[in-house]
Amino acid sequence: MSRKSFSISNLLSLLVLLICMITATAQDFTILSSCQSHCGGIAIPYPFGIGKGCYLNNNEWYEVICNQTSGKPVPILNSINKELVDISLPDELSSNSFGLIRIKNPVTSLGCSNKEQLSLALNVTGRPFFLTGRNTLVAVGCNNKVLMTDVKSHIGGCESTCDVGSGQRGQNISCDGYRCCQAKIPSDRLQQIDIKIESLGGNTTKSAGCRVAFLTNEAYSPSNITEPELFYDKGYSTVELGWFIYRLRNMSVDTSCYSIIEGTSGWGYSNYESCICRYGKYLERSYRSCMCNGGYRGNPYLSSGCIDIDECEEAKAEGRNPCGKGYDCENIQGNLSCRKKSKTLAIILGICLGFGLLVIAIGAWCLYKFIRKQREMKRKKFLELNGGLLLQENFMSNEGNVKKTRVSSSKELEKATENCGGKPGDEVSELEWEKTAKYEI
Repeated sequence: MSRKSFSISNLLSLLVLLICMITATAQDFTILSSCQSHCGGIAIPYPFGIGKGCYLNNNEWYEVICNQTSGKPVPILNSINKELVDISLPDELSSNSFGLIRIKNPVTSLGCSNKEQLSLALNVTGRPFFLTGRNTLVAVGCNNKVLMTDVKSHIGGCESTCDVGSGQRGQNISCDGYRCCQAKIPSDRLQQIDIKIESLGGNTTKSAGCRVAFLTNEAYSPSNITEPELFYDKGYSTVELGWFIYRLRNMSVDTSCYSIIEGTSGWGYSNYESCICRYGKYLERSYRSCMCNGGYRGNPYLSSGCIDIDECEEAKAEGRNPCGKGYDCENIQGNLSCRKKSKTLAIILGICLGFGLLVIAIGAWCLYKFIRKQREMKRKKFLELNGGLLLQENFMSNEGNVKKTRVSSSKELEKATENCGGKPGDEVSELEWEKTAKYEI
């Protein structure tokens, strides 16, 4: 092997090693271009991912499996074995300091079939997920008593009945006990909750029939709650979970995001900060939740993932001026600026317009002169070709000698010749005529 080939091979090896070192350093907040970004029409943003090397630290908490056994791709959050409805990143504008996911969770039922589910628990203990305060317990059916258990020192629930007059309203706009009821979960950021269905004691209803209960972040009222069998046939409800990143297992990678401690006002950062990371503690574990700052959009968990928004262009596309009449909108980093329209611009435009018209007028005059000159040259050339120039020169040379040629009448001729040539019409000699002819020179 030559020295030249050996040097090139060594150089390539060093280059590959350098790339691997850079990748190993930044692997927590980068994503491979080959990673699958969607499953079943649902976006899977980092730190979640499908396939090895596509989710944070290759940790199963953020692993998504795109299951296609049914013929249709279905995203499954592997750590809790639940089907995903959607994933959203923390958002400063919507005041979501945590990321959100929605999952499909089975309903609890009683008296609907032989396959009863009298108790059903949702448990995400030990994982970076929790139930948000937007979830409520909803129960549908007659003679229905529903309890939320496995909540530390808390027991909550609601009751629904089909007895006429028992909580019934003429225009029932909320599930307050007649055929359906609902209750808020005891506290925010719960990681475990169990739902149990029981029968109301001493109820005179002959047959309670099908009864269901479920947790959900969706709003229900008697107007969109009909029969419990419909919920049972559907088989699931949507539940909202918050998510964050535990500061363990080497997940606390340094970023360029501005850091604040949860509970502080956060006035220390400005719009020039593209992203913000909030730090706090939950269940004796430190966590971090990052988001793009107001005026930016993107993924804060990717390097340089938060990009400045051009608010002026977005407003223009929507057909509005955020600054109002008489002001121009100017995009700045993380925000917009409104400045009063300047008269100087109008003056400059007027001067430019006047100058332009002047240039056009001068150009038109020059073009006219050029065309006229061309025609004159063509006329002279035509005269040269047809002998006209010589004739014109002769005419010009004789013009100074011959003042005028006059044709006289017969009476004037008689008077001038004293009738010596005979009367007009008589034959005279050429010599006599020449003697009596009159020229005026």
